[in-house]
Amino acid sequence: MNIDTKIQVFGIPNCQSVKKARDWLSSKGVDYEFHDFKKSGIDEKHLKKWITQLGLEVVLNKKGTTWRQLPKKEQDAMLDDQAAVQAMITHPSLIKRPVIDFGKGRLCIGVNPEAWSNVIGG
Repeated sequence: MNIDTKIQVFGIPNCQSVKKARDWLSSKGVDYEFHDFKKSGIDEKHLKKWITQLGLEVVLNKKGTTWRQLPKKEQDAMLDDQAAVQAMITHPSLIKRPVIDFGKGRLCIGVNPEAWSNVIGG
């Protein structure tokens, strides 16, 4: 599967932000593939790509319960991209959601219908 040819939505099905994104895409008639972090996990390749493109502060979810439950020492270690990647692989809820890969280097994280419209032209 080539991740640059089909729109992919990454997230957790019961997350309200992911539901908003999926509903919005469906309402626009946009075909997409959903990748469930909880069931399928996430790999280092995707995480590194996202961090390189948008930055760790955009990708790492510091507002959620998972972050707050981590010991301060683990939180502090995530200043390092590699440590953060390993933590997000172990705890996918540490990834901001939704992550939408529109292909061809077009990536959006979070709920942003205006940006999505700009990408799909609608």
